[in-house]
Amino acid sequence: MTMAIKHPLAITMWDFSWIERRWPGAGYEDWDQVLDELQERGYDAVRIDAFPHLIAVDPDRPWTLKPEWSVQDWGSPALNTIHHLKDHLIEFISKCAQRNIYVALSTWFREDLENHRMNIHSPEDMATRWIRTLDHVADAGLLDHILYVDLCNEFPLSCWAPFLAPALGKPVGTEVRRNTPEGNAWMKTSIDLVRAKYPQLRYCYSITSEYDTLATEDVSFMDLLEPHIWMAQASDFYDRVGYHYERFSMTGYENLVASAEQLYRSNPAHWIGCLEQQIQQIAKWSIASQKPLVTTECWGVVDYKDWPLLKWDWVKELCEAGVRSAAGTGRWMAMATSNFCGPQFVGMWRDVAWHRALTDLIHQSPLPK
Repeated sequence: MTMAIKHPLAITMWDFSWIERRWPGAGYEDWDQVLDELQERGYDAVRIDAFPHLIAVDPDRPWTLKPEWSVQDWGSPALNTIHHLKDHLIEFISKCAQRNIYVALSTWFREDLENHRMNIHSPEDMATRWIRTLDHVADAGLLDHILYVDLCNEFPLSCWAPFLAPALGKPVGTEVRRNTPEGNAWMKTSIDLVRAKYPQLRYCYSITSEYDTLATEDVSFMDLLEPHIWMAQASDFYDRVGYHYERFSMTGYENLVASAEQLYRSNPAHWIGCLEQQIQQIAKWSIASQKPLVTTECWGVVDYKDWPLLKWDWVKELCEAGVRSAAGTGRWMAMATSNFCGPQFVGMWRDVAWHRALTDLIHQSPLPK
């Protein structure tokens, strides 16, 4: 493995924002500044999109990307172009290494104008793209700073892996279950191939679904488990609020403004209890599978941002409850304080004391045995 971890790490998710959100005021214009601020808040690691499907095609050409959404503050809300992707990836990892901040590589398989992600037709194709990307990291002498490689964010959701269904002979947009022979074979084959080239790294597929069949899922070929856990997905909270993950409509946020905090405040013990119940379920899965946990997206609501009439207090309250519950299990190798720990979420980012209190708690918790 790349390193021996002496205590649980505090990790954050900077997804594709690390390179997409570099226009004035977007938060990531100055990597030295934001990495210093991340370190000031007590974080040891960051999970980013390595864009393997684009780097493998051409590491140097400009790539124009379509927006995943217009209403969220991850990535770009409109058409955007990124340049010199490979060079920027190496530069970013190098800046992290200078600060002893480890990097987890993942991918959301962002859609470019030519939709190159749809050229992935097999697990072998996926492995080849990752190997080519890791070759650049290895050539730069930076493999020791890679915490783990997540071959696909929240696999096998069609929003992030739209190529999977057609590759398996199903219509585009069909949701494929991970815990099936075909889903399992895809994960195992791709990981085995990348591991054959780079055996010193840790590998996984992050997940946020199929929590009802964890007990029967084969994860023997993974080095860690990365489940994404939120109160809002562990309960009927979003149904009651009227939030439905709208990507290009403000309706969801209008409903959050109207009733989200009020609903939470009406019975916080109930909503925290829903979160803690799922945390305990995941901890038991970790024990049964003998795999350590990493969670980089968590603990309260899935989507949020700085917005009129939206407050951060109740979100931070939920996130603190999640960190305390997860840390107490002793099953997490690394965990986030929320999925809003980035400079574009000003209301969350500027509370340095809150971050320090929770990252201290994470560092003081036990490692999985």
